[in-house]
Amino acid sequence: MAADQTGDVVPSSLSAKVVGSFAYLTVRDRLPTILTKVIDTIHRNKNKFFEEYGEEGIQAEKQTISLLSKLRNELQTDKPILALTDGLEDADSWNRYLQRQQGQCGGQEVVSWFKSPWLYVECYMYRRIREALWLNPPISGYDVFNEGKTRSFFESQQAIMALCTYFEAVDKKTEDISENQLREYFNKLLQVCLWGNKCDLSISAGVDNSQKISPIDSLLALQTFILVDDSDAVWSTLISARQQRQSGKRSSGRVDFVLDNAGFELVTDLVLADFLVSSGLAGEVHFHGKSFPWFVSDVTAEDFQWTIRQTMAANHRWMSQRGLRWQQYVKEGVWSYHDHPFWTQPNEFCDMAADAPDLYAALQVADLLLFKGDLNYRKLAGDRDWDHTVDFDTALRGFGPAPLCSLRTLKANIQVGLQPGQGSKLSSQDPDWMTCGKYAVIQFYSPNSDRQD
Repeated sequence: MAADQTGDVVPSSLSAKVVGSFAYLTVRDRLPTILTKVIDTIHRNKNKFFEEYGEEGIQAEKQTISLLSKLRNELQTDKPILALTDGLEDADSWNRYLQRQQGQCGGQEVVSWFKSPWLYVECYMYRRIREALWLNPPISGYDVFNEGKTRSFFESQQAIMALCTYFEAVDKKTEDISENQLREYFNKLLQVCLWGNKCDLSISAGVDNSQKISPIDSLLALQTFILVDDSDAVWSTLISARQQRQSGKRSSGRVDFVLDNAGFELVTDLVLADFLVSSGLAGEVHFHGKSFPWFVSDVTAEDFQWTIRQTMAANHRWMSQRGLRWQQYVKEGVWSYHDHPFWTQPNEFCDMAADAPDLYAALQVADLLLFKGDLNYRKLAGDRDWDHTVDFDTALRGFGPAPLCSLRTLKANIQVGLQPGQGSKLSSQDPDWMTCGKYAVIQFYSPNSDRQD
């Protein structure tokens, strides 16, 4: 246990200092594997860099690989974490965060890869990848993860077509169906959006993890693996907001998606967002992604735009029709994409109000916030060694700009909000339940309530 800046006692951060833990195995094995793949990708594109930039491109390729090889060595030999030197707009906040970590060590221990919080060092690795590229123009803007994200999208084509075909049928009915039927469709699409999170390339270290089968057909079989299902509270929040709009107490109605992975998962997010707008459950949708390539498959602005373009261009009637509508939503401002430096920093979300008050204020406008995926969950709950029965709102430690829901398949050993005995039963049945991606949660909290619904 440790005390935070407010003096509250909180569990210690998960760290690779615990030999054999998932954090330890991630830092020891998975992160070096990802770095090696990044180095290989840059080297394989040497000819492309030469064609585009001549000898300058070749030199940039060599120097970037040199910096990344040095980074890999620092990681594997547990060297101290170094300050950033690229002068980018977020470098100062990263370096201040490092100073805070050094202050918390009290001079007794260096801030290093295996001794420091896992969330911090994993985020730091991706920021250092950005630094290595940024310091070597003209390849500074190259997305080292683009090939994997693109492949994931195309290898999930059958599932995407099945989802778009299903939604086409749903979309035709939304004006003439009962609220109970609308709720049934909502629950299905919410679960599709949830299970889309299984397609995470950082957890598989870049190995193919695409969706091959119809997501609708698999929902019933997956139901039993949802450990916490607060979808009723999510639905109630949307319906309550809609009623307030109809009575003139609220404006157009806004839902925000804090995105996770590109590829199939992003398509599930877009389909759910389309449903929310077409059914009148939301008037506008705001998407929050990353400002640079992050955690292998996370969505950037280019990924967001590319996915809509590819869906429009698909040789499939209902898929291309969806893409055309999505493009129209963007054009009309019904949908908008945002990024903010805070999303690519190591901070827990309870730091947001103090460290990124502009972002916190923007989120407060939403009727509902949907946080996708594992990394967002780790930041929501602080990536700490919480007891499984601790309430979700306790783990949020004051973070609550608006009603929020985490849609997450479990791929890291942190989970709160379970019933007494539920965690130990899972551990006896399936020792890897927290990290295998087989289980999921739909977990809700509203700051408007004193308790978790």
